[in-house]
Amino acid sequence: MSYRYPLLLTPDDNGTLLVTCPDLPEVTSFGETEQEAIEHGQQAVAEAISARLARFESIPEPSKQDSAITASVPLRLQPKVALMNVMTFKRLSRADLVRATGWSRTSVDRLFDPRHNNRLEQFEEAFRAAGSEPVFIVQGVGDKAA
Repeated sequence: MSYRYPLLLTPDDNGTLLVTCPDLPEVTSFGETEQEAIEHGQQAVAEAISARLARFESIPEPSKQDSAITASVPLRLQPKVALMNVMTFKRLSRADLVRATGWSRTSVDRLFDPRHNNRLEQFEEAFRAAGSEPVFIVQGVGDKAA
C-alpha cells in the first residue's frame, strides 16, 4: 500500500491556497505560498490519520489521483495504519487481538495510539496474531523494493 495521499491546492479569495485531501474529508488547511500550503497539508494528513487511529476508525487507502502533490503518512504511523487496515479487512476487533496475543487491552490499544512509540517486535507479533505478515518496502530505489 502506498502511504501518499493526494492534496488539492485551490486559490482562495483572500490570496491564500486552500488545501484539501479527497480521501480524508477532515483535511482542510491553507498556506500563503504553495510550499507552505503543502507543509500544512502534510501536517493535516498526519493529524487526520492520528485522530482516526485514536478512535480506532478505518483509514481509507489513498486514491490514485492525477495530483502531483501528495502528503506522506509519517513513517512512525505507517505500521499502525497497516495493522488497522489488516484488522478492518479481516473484521477483527481489539478484543480479538487481545485474545490472539494474550496481551492486556492497554498493550493492544497502544498499538493504535499515535503518541505511543511501539517496538517493531510488537507489530510483528500483532500482525502474526491477525494472520498477516508485515513487509518493509522502500520506494524510489530503481524498480526494486529494498
